[in-house]
Amino acid sequence: MTTRWFAMKRQEVLEQLATCSEKGLDEQQAKERMEQFGPNKLISARKTPPWQMFLNQFKDFMVLVLIAATVISGFLGEWADAVTIMIIVVVNAVLGFVQEFRAEKSMEALKAMTAPEAKVIREGLERKLPAAELVPGDIVLIDTGDKIPADLRLLSIANLEVEESALTGESHPVKKRVANMAGQEEVSLGDTRNMAYMGTVVVRGRGSGVVVNTGMHTEMGHITRMIQEAEEDVTPLQRRLEQLGKILVAFCLLVCTLVVVLGVWRGEPLYNMFLAGVSLAVAAIPEGLPAIVTIALAIGVQRMIKRNAIIRRLPAVETLGCATVICSDKTGTLTENQMTVRQAWLGSTQVKVSGEGYDPKGGFDFQGPKGPEFNLFLKCAALCNNAQLSKGELSVTGLLRNLQAGKLARVWGVAGDPTEGALMVMAAKGKIWRKDLEREDIRLAELPFDSTRKRMSVVYKDRSGKVTAYVKGAPDVMLDLCSHIYKDGRIIPFSESMKAEMLKYNSHMAKEALRVLALAYRNLEGFQTEDEFTEERIEQGLTFLGLAGMIDPPRPSAIQAIQACRRAGIRTVMITGDHQLTAQAVGKELGLLAKGAQVLSGREIDRLSDDELQREAEATAVYARVSPKHKLRIVRALKRNGHVVAMTGDGVNDAPAVKEADIGIAMGKSGTDVTKEASAMVLADDNFTTIAAAIEEGRAIYDNIRKFIRYLLSCNVGEVLTMFLAVLMGMPLPLLPIQILWMNLVTDGLPAMALGVDPAERDIMYRRPRDPQESVFSHGLGWRIASTGTLFALGTLLAFAIGLMMGQVDLARTMAFNTLVFYQLTFVFSCRSERHSILEIGLWGNPQLLLAVAISTALQLAVNYIHFLQPIFKTVPMELKHWVVVLTIAIVPQLLGILVKAVKDRAKERIMYIRA
Repeated sequence: MTTRWFAMKRQEVLEQLATCSEKGLDEQQAKERMEQFGPNKLISARKTPPWQMFLNQFKDFMVLVLIAATVISGFLGEWADAVTIMIIVVVNAVLGFVQEFRAEKSMEALKAMTAPEAKVIREGLERKLPAAELVPGDIVLIDTGDKIPADLRLLSIANLEVEESALTGESHPVKKRVANMAGQEEVSLGDTRNMAYMGTVVVRGRGSGVVVNTGMHTEMGHITRMIQEAEEDVTPLQRRLEQLGKILVAFCLLVCTLVVVLGVWRGEPLYNMFLAGVSLAVAAIPEGLPAIVTIALAIGVQRMIKRNAIIRRLPAVETLGCATVICSDKTGTLTENQMTVRQAWLGSTQVKVSGEGYDPKGGFDFQGPKGPEFNLFLKCAALCNNAQLSKGELSVTGLLRNLQAGKLARVWGVAGDPTEGALMVMAAKGKIWRKDLEREDIRLAELPFDSTRKRMSVVYKDRSGKVTAYVKGAPDVMLDLCSHIYKDGRIIPFSESMKAEMLKYNSHMAKEALRVLALAYRNLEGFQTEDEFTEERIEQGLTFLGLAGMIDPPRPSAIQAIQACRRAGIRTVMITGDHQLTAQAVGKELGLLAKGAQVLSGREIDRLSDDELQREAEATAVYARVSPKHKLRIVRALKRNGHVVAMTGDGVNDAPAVKEADIGIAMGKSGTDVTKEASAMVLADDNFTTIAAAIEEGRAIYDNIRKFIRYLLSCNVGEVLTMFLAVLMGMPLPLLPIQILWMNLVTDGLPAMALGVDPAERDIMYRRPRDPQESVFSHGLGWRIASTGTLFALGTLLAFAIGLMMGQVDLARTMAFNTLVFYQLTFVFSCRSERHSILEIGLWGNPQLLLAVAISTALQLAVNYIHFLQPIFKTVPMELKHWVVVLTIAIVPQLLGILVKAVKDRAKERIMYIRA
């Protein structure tokens, strides 16, 4: 029978679950309950086991044909051929399995990185845990934008509203309460107002609850249709390459069929030509193309994770290389996110605040009389606040600073919103601490801040029974709500001229790049019940206390990253809720407001039509005083102008704009679960520099995919043309089936995979963004592939002809075999860059490639000189003169090509220098 948690009193729930609302569970209890109830996960679809993944490598049509050819070889008594072909097939399958297994592991690691987290209280301490580690009895803290991690019985709330459409289908948010619902026999899921269910979303307010059900025991677990298994993303590039692969397969099969027909017509044995045709098809068809693209993407994702960019959707990797505009939040992304109050205005008195960061050391310099309103101003700052100020871990910097004094310094830190942290620190500098105040005053209600209201209110009751509301918010909003001002120790009417004066002070601070908040209060008489504490009733007739101006300095790394993006042809646009003057000052410091760039406010956006905003968006570098609805319009305007847009966001209301953007980016630290789910990428460090780093990696990944395509298809074209031209010219077969298969193994295996981990070229962020519609063969890649493949074929046939003139077909084939292999093993280094020669980029930048080529070279020499392998691969030992021919044909043309390219590049640089 299901426990009716909603009908029980809070204390009864806690007692039944053997937990405490203040301290939560201890680690031993959590461990025991994890063993009892299991992880807090929904059952997902069964994954493909490794053994099945390995067997799937043999389902390819050409591999099945090759296995059939192996069987035929065995029946005809060609056991050496049969065994060798089978070994090569198995080794190829192992390489394919390794690629697929690595890709799946990379994706699993990625999913683990993006798994939802929960804020819990354990052993009296607030901490973040993966949601999967929750157990019944855990005390969970929830806030606006959070996804509920398990089924909760609510214990406390502050204006809490939850959107439960995932369970009930009702799109309107449900206002929650904590009172029990005893005496109600039939209660629908949507009516259990004191419960919060897994998978639903907090759209307003905050609260706490105790976990009553986890995993498949939750309401979400009971509804099997809601069990979601993330689908594997296929990027547009992968789809295009899959289509390309089908075309290449058809072309290769046609050519290979012609080779077989012409060979038989010329008198070659049918069996030999059939085997040669199948082997050539296996070597020529780029079956590794989709796999190597997946590997390149997966490796790139892992590299991005190391640089604090967590990719949630694979197509974002490809899109990053095309980004032309980055729309970024200011606070914490472009700035340090360590707010510090620098100034305050109280009536007629200006106050300078000293001190740095979150350390409560510092003081106040009054440029006028200090009245009793100042202490109330600090009290409002401390109480209308949810941040917690405390000393954190040992600081290395602090340790060095205090080494002479023999002290170990602990740094002060803020848990919560940095703006609230700055106000808390200011109050602490005046010896006012919220924990001390709350020994006397009890919080009755809270109206949380949101980007639409632009203010926050709390209601407190002191020991005498006096009820007071404390309010903070944007000055332009707050001034309209105030009817009086506390000035020079007196409460007087707040005249329009006084409000105009305060707005002047507000503008003055904003010009100094200070973010300004207004603080006010109201004595509430006659308010008795919680239902009366609404914004309509509380937030009016307020008494103005003063303005607090704080600064969040720009990150030096963000300034450098913006410059790097500008060199890469990417515009950076700053979007903030701050005052227009503050935004303009910060924009100048960041280097955003170049000649012709403008600042646009939310009010101005409201007055613009969509077409007008589209025009203005091209010249706007900073948007100030914007709301989430403005963000959505900005993204759409930029996209209509043809831009590929990256948009950052953290709040729940940012989710539509983040989802609308080509690359939605959520904040990993401050971002809500809703925004993270809507995003394609998460910044683990909330730092703009990480976006620039991710774009660099995205460009590098695309480059590596093109490198692989160039290498693989050039080699395949060379192999096919070699056989086709030889048959067409009436020459003996220059390559035997077993040699073709071996060549496919040693050249298309390790060296090709090593290209997928090639580091980014040093000038990659000096290029213009890539057109997302451009062909993968753009910029002459198709011509390079065709010309290189033709060169390979002609050189191989030349080596074969020289070998025939020396008198032996086996020697000629050995020379042709080695020529084509070493053509490819040296050509792979040229594929490391389309723009620079190997002389510029150097040999040592990709040690994995050097190792791969060394292994492939050793394997190729082994089939030439190990006696028992020679009859299998039909090779003969080559003398020095033979190697001179082979290496001259295979390497000299490529060296000449490198030298010619280097000379051309030097000439281009000289011309550009002269023009400059």
